Amino acid sequence: MTAAAAASAAASARPLTTRRVIVGFALAILGIGCIFWAPAFYALLIVMGTIMLYELSRLCDIKGQPLEFQVAVAGMLAYVFLAIFNLMSKWEGVLLACIILATFWLGMYGDRRRYFARTAYTLLAVLYIGKLLTYFVFIREVPQQGLYWTIFVVVLIAMTDISAMLVGSVIGKHSLTKISPKKTVEGSIGALVVVTGIGALLAYTPYLHMEWWQGAGLGAATCIAAQAGDLVESALKRDAGVKDTGTVIQGHGGALDRFDSYLFGGMAFFAALHVVGLLVIH
Repeated sequence: MTAAAAASAAASARPLTTRRVIVGFALAILGIGCIFWAPAFYALLIVMGTIMLYELSRLCDIKGQPLEFQVAVAGMLAYVFLAIFNLMSKWEGVLLACIILATFWLGMYGDRRRYFARTAYTLLAVLYIGKLLTYFVFIREVPQQGLYWTIFVVVLIAMTDISAMLVGSVIGKHSLTKISPKKTVEGSIGALVVVTGIGALLAYTPYLHMEWWQGAGLGAATCIAAQAGDLVESALKRDAGVKDTGTVIQGHGGALDRFDSYLFGGMAFFAALHVVGLLVIH
């Protein structure tokens, strides 16, 4: 590449990078702002869940194996509302059975090929998006601490994405996986160290009510899971042969591209709350 071409490429990349940063900050402000009022936060989860399901449905279409989108959306909504009203333990089994039956029933009136696969894809979509989103509801619904712990987990996941990118861009040399060649071992380890440290430091804030080692444990578990969520979504894209799941978020691609790490990160954070003794199963 000539010097002129390189300068031109760098100049064209600057507006995209600036737009990406601006959009990222705007999303952070919107997300954290919604956390302060639970109904707004749950509405945000539903909107983002619907968009992510649409993008996942598009990937399935590209693969030639569509899912039942309307059933998947209904299942995601049901999951979120069951979590909000604390009915998950009683009705989750019924919900999953209804999803399977509805998908089978609708399949009789459409393309009868790949009948069982369509049901499996639909169920996977509901669990991948709907089920995993409910862990943010569970965290937000924790008495007294729900607001602060929800902000805490969002910060941990956001810092995982940021620190992995920054460390990887500076010292990254070894590819982490062929699924996502730009991710590096150094970036992954760097993110783990940074986010574990952030978790330990933030534990000293009076609002979180935890010891430093509990904060560190939450940071480490969330960071590892968030990176795993990112890799899973990269594998789905590679399998479908696409770079991004969509274009709904300027500079970031699709909603699934931007929030893939949150799906696994929220689940791991909620589980880790039990492991470190901050939540007790009754």
